Amino acid sequence: MRRVHRAIAAAVVTATAATLLLAAPAQAAGNQTTPTSPNHAFEPTLVAWAELSADFLADGPPSGAQASAGNGRQGPWDGQVIPGFSAVVENGDGTFWAQPDNGFGAKGNSADFLLRSYLVRPDWQTAQGGSGAVSVERFISYNDRNHVLDFPIVNDGTADRLLTGADFDIESLVRAKDGTFWVGDEFGPFLLHFDAEGTLLGKPFSLDGAKSPQNPYLQPGETPRVRASRGFEALAASVNGRYLYPIVEGSYADDTDLRHREILEFDTKRGAYTGRTWSYQTDQEPNVIGDAFTVKNDRLLVVERDDFEGDQAVTKRIYEIDLKKTDAEGFVEKSLVFDALRIANPDGLSSGNGYGTGEVWSLPVQSLETIVQLGNGDLLIANDNNYPGNDARVTGTPDDTEFAIIDLDRTKVEPEQVTVIGHRGASGYRPEHTLASYEQAIVQCADYIEPDVVSTKDGVLVTRHENEISGTTDVAAHPEFASRKTTKTIDGVKTTGWFTEDFTFAELRTLRAKERLPQTRPANTAFDGLYMIPTLDEVIDLARHSVSCDGRQIGVYPETKHPSYFDSIGLSLEEPLVAALQANGVDSADAPVIVQSFEVANLKELNGLTDVHLAQLINSSGRPYDFTLAGDARTYADLVKPAGLAEVASYADGIGAEKSVLIPRTPEGRLSSPSPVIADAHAAGLDVHGWTFRLENQYLPVEFRSSADPIAPGDLDGEIRVFLDAGMDGIFSDQPDIAATVG
Repeated sequence: MRRVHRAIAAAVVTATAATLLLAAPAQAAGNQTTPTSPNHAFEPTLVAWAELSADFLADGPPSGAQASAGNGRQGPWDGQVIPGFSAVVENGDGTFWAQPDNGFGAKGNSADFLLRSYLVRPDWQTAQGGSGAVSVERFISYNDRNHVLDFPIVNDGTADRLLTGADFDIESLVRAKDGTFWVGDEFGPFLLHFDAEGTLLGKPFSLDGAKSPQNPYLQPGETPRVRASRGFEALAASVNGRYLYPIVEGSYADDTDLRHREILEFDTKRGAYTGRTWSYQTDQEPNVIGDAFTVKNDRLLVVERDDFEGDQAVTKRIYEIDLKKTDAEGFVEKSLVFDALRIANPDGLSSGNGYGTGEVWSLPVQSLETIVQLGNGDLLIANDNNYPGNDARVTGTPDDTEFAIIDLDRTKVEPEQVTVIGHRGASGYRPEHTLASYEQAIVQCADYIEPDVVSTKDGVLVTRHENEISGTTDVAAHPEFASRKTTKTIDGVKTTGWFTEDFTFAELRTLRAKERLPQTRPANTAFDGLYMIPTLDEVIDLARHSVSCDGRQIGVYPETKHPSYFDSIGLSLEEPLVAALQANGVDSADAPVIVQSFEVANLKELNGLTDVHLAQLINSSGRPYDFTLAGDARTYADLVKPAGLAEVASYADGIGAEKSVLIPRTPEGRLSSPSPVIADAHAAGLDVHGWTFRLENQYLPVEFRSSADPIAPGDLDGEIRVFLDAGMDGIFSDQPDIAATVG
């Protein structure tokens, strides 16, 4: 039986260096040999934890006079706020240098915040004890007492010329071998060099041709290329310390690919950029790069995160990149080290501390901004709490600053016999077809995530349940698109609403997803309006950079929606789908990919275009729409007869059948005896995946309902067991966490 806290990362950092461990591909439909040997994988485990109170005040003048109030806190505060840590350096003696950013988020509200680095000592809470408190022992104040700056600063007229959050937005930190500090800034973006006591050693090093709106050297009429607050959040150093690797946190203003992030190289000996750059691609456009740490020459750990917190969080991930390896699109290859939203916590550390502190521990804060490999090989993560605004743990209470040490124990994991498909992600818990839903499915031990694929006007494949999107997006609330509402005939059915093929991809990106079944799943409506509509490329990217609870690469199970209709309007789905598979390196017979369709002709076409596995979808009534167009009188019932299954086996590797095709229901709504379909499909060499297994009473057979309340949870576990006992090979479920524990 699977357990969620056994979530695994397949590419990890060992005790001595970062080492890639490629997981075996997941079993695909049609592969009748289920792997039985264990996978060797790594399980991220919380082994030590500590926190500094959000309300801690360090010595110094009052701060926060202009800070925005939040969570019951209002400045100014009688001392220097420590609003979390954006960068940490290990000292090897139990202490760390921990650096906050510019204070309260902007030039205009941070003039009374002094830029510092604090020497802190955690009393780690571990399985053996420990208070979990962080003590602040002393600090260094960054200053320009040598008068090297040639632009005005807040404390211009003072002897110490202490630097403030209105002068620089410091975000990243590297200690050189001579004890000096290199700091990455966002206002320039600049690289700043300070001595061991915090005095600026020279003028800021600018990035040629790339200024932010806050850059003091920005000329009137000059267009900033670096977006506001998207400078050097991340900074790593080469092993020998000569080179620095700053990473631009967001895309450039002139980037056509908004998922692009640039990695640069700076020569500290020459005091100049080398001209070498690399391209990194985030999981989704809004994601930012939070930190970086070099574990070996050319190999860096990178924090990629979104701006959500608490249960809204989607991406809080540590990836490893190799500057010597790029993918087919020219981006550095990235491999998941661990997901900070799914960390095993067998010792119950930080228990009761709020959201995400249970058996599965997470750091679901908005600003995960620190990754450090410690001397023993463990990994340290920490957060900026954006005081007083963030409340990821306890709503209405400012987040504390947390330090967590993650151990990556190598374990053996027995592969499961049954394939679990997250139906439109984990659509029982998050709005369907969002990265949040897909990520939730991965956390809940799905083997595959399932995107339904439709096209935009300009030929971009996106994931929606249907091309009509009034029920799954907020399009009706956009007056600029009111005139797009129309009536169309899709597969013979008249439908009124807004359709993806009438929107460019850029227009579709302005919409946000919402829960399709609000009456059935009212809890999901809390996430309405938060998430973008993903592209197929983004979903494939998420899958290939994720690892299942069995230690294998997550599979993707796309469904082509209404392929004949899209062909009829000149927006064929097959060719761009195959192109997306090829671009992501998953267009092969051993890739964890299964493409499915309710139509037949397009599956036959795909059989000639790609080597990935294919699945014929089977409904409990009706016929494939391409049969209707061709005048073919056969129905889905004909396709699951022995002769029909033999034909399916000539172009596909499995069937995805509506569950009543596999086990019909009696007139009273109870399960009857299994039909011959599973046995006949297996005889034809086809795997059988059943859909859709849902938790709510209204979707369950009578004997598995808990009450007369149609949306109350019933015994989904019991229903699934009956189908598995009948020989079904895979489960499409809106609740993959339940499906993954059955068997």
